[in-house]
Amino acid sequence: TEVVDSCLGRIEATDPSVGAFRELCSEEARTEAERLTGELHSIGGHQPLFGIPVAVKELFDVQSMSGCYGSEVLASRVSNADAEAVRRLRAAGAIVVGITRAHEFGWGITTQHKTLGSVRNPWNLSRVPGGSSGGSAAAVAAGMVPIALASDTGGSIRIPASVCGIYGIKPTYGRVPKRGGVSLSPSMDHPGPVARTAQDLESMLRVMSGYDPEDH
Repeated sequence: TEVVDSCLGRIEATDPSVGAFRELCSEEARTEAERLTGELHSIGGHQPLFGIPVAVKELFDVQSMSGCYGSEVLASRVSNADAEAVRRLRAAGAIVVGITRAHEFGWGITTQHKTLGSVRNPWNLSRVPGGSSGGSAAAVAAGMVPIALASDTGGSIRIPASVCGIYGIKPTYGRVPKRGGVSLSPSMDHPGPVARTAQDLESMLRVMSGYDPEDH
């Protein structure tokens, strides 16, 4: 609960100027943190991301949260279920605190949108964070969350990770299921993690990896 409250406090203080998040689920995150706190001594040692706050790029579905994929075309859409990568993060003990802005449908490298809001680079607010995973990268770089889910089709993890000075990896195709995420190019989409350290990157990638028979 202290870790989640710390992250939410950092988001409240920092995100108004950075604009990394599309939507927060603060109460749900706190409720989940309280539940996990009660189980700390029984299962905490067996879940690799136990109690770790995570942000999710808005191109992936998070149950009951905005599912607009960064576009006004789907502004009223709400996701019915978690994407498979999100489900696996939760199963590993991670706590979703919100969804981060992305370039509309992932089609761009600046994460700017005239009406739905743009993301700024936390190191220099006059500059872009890269994209399309700019929200996830900016949230990690600004210390709002330690890890975040992102995706890469033509550079959408690697570009913002580089521009924001954090770690990111484009996994081997198919290693992380893309089911439950909007597709930019089905044969080239790569869900993957961004983090502040290579060790955190590895921990997140490990729990998301694995064959999904329903991933097409």
